[in-house]
Amino acid sequence: MELSENIYEETKQNEGKHIYVVSNESKQNKREPNSLQLGRYKCAVACLGLLCGLLVATIIGLLLKTPTETNQIKTMSYNLTREIEMLQNRYSLLTRDISQLQVRCNNLTREKSFLQDRFNTVADENKKLQKRLCHPKMEMAQYVVDVSLDPDTAENNLILSADGKRVWHVDIRQNLPDNPERFDPVVCVLGKQGFTSGRFYYEVQISGKTAWILGVARESINRKGSIKASPLTGYWTIWLRDDIYKALAGPSVVLTLKEKPERVGVFVDYEAGFVSFYDADRWTPIYSFKDVSFNETIYPFFSPFPNKDNKNSTPLIIVTLFTCLK
Repeated sequence: MELSENIYEETKQNEGKHIYVVSNESKQNKREPNSLQLGRYKCAVACLGLLCGLLVATIIGLLLKTPTETNQIKTMSYNLTREIEMLQNRYSLLTRDISQLQVRCNNLTREKSFLQDRFNTVADENKKLQKRLCHPKMEMAQYVVDVSLDPDTAENNLILSADGKRVWHVDIRQNLPDNPERFDPVVCVLGKQGFTSGRFYYEVQISGKTAWILGVARESINRKGSIKASPLTGYWTIWLRDDIYKALAGPSVVLTLKEKPERVGVFVDYEAGFVSFYDADRWTPIYSFKDVSFNETIYPFFSPFPNKDNKNSTPLIIVTLFTCLK
């Protein structure tokens, strides 16, 4: 019987035993897997040996590097570390600057809002003032003049604002030139603008003050030593003192006012010899000097009175007025 390509069983009747016969080709196939595994193992061992050789060569190469190369590597590493630290510091500084800029931005935003509110308030006040000056009863509005204070006439304890519109009293005496025009020791100051004809009108804010004098005075008035203000000595004024309003008419006239004025308007008609005072917010007259003969230059006159125990520290303020727009 020929052998087949596969394993087969042939039964022989030989003393009742079964005999199995296996082909030579089948035996050869059983041996082939062991040879393949051996080849793979040898290949793996060869690759492992190659890798170990490369690793050893690399280590030897690193160990054989010259000191110069090693120093260069150390220097590069040090420089890189320094640059990283510098960048971190710059980043920290930039973060801090950004935070500060944000705070400044927030502050500027608040200041802008505050200034905008101030601007709107001033604009509203200007509109009200314009409307008031254009009131039909305000006939003297057409005679508004720009008045400022004369520093050469201010007593040594008076402080004037840079624009010449405010004056207040301080306890510290200033070292000012003792020129003939300066009041001393009475706390007074004149306006820069003198008048020899025509009509003029200006207003002074007196709110918050407990004592003051306002009016006009001749150029030839006495400015040194004690002063008694009256028309006979060249003064046409009114005052507030000890909660009493008076016209210093010589003798003085006590004034009865229904309400305390916050602004006093002063109107002068030079040729008519007329000096009149008004509550500028209510259009009510306060007092008038009539039949006055000036005969020389006259100046606006101001006295904020001494500041006692910080009870009269508010300044007198010359109000900037606007003529009526037709």
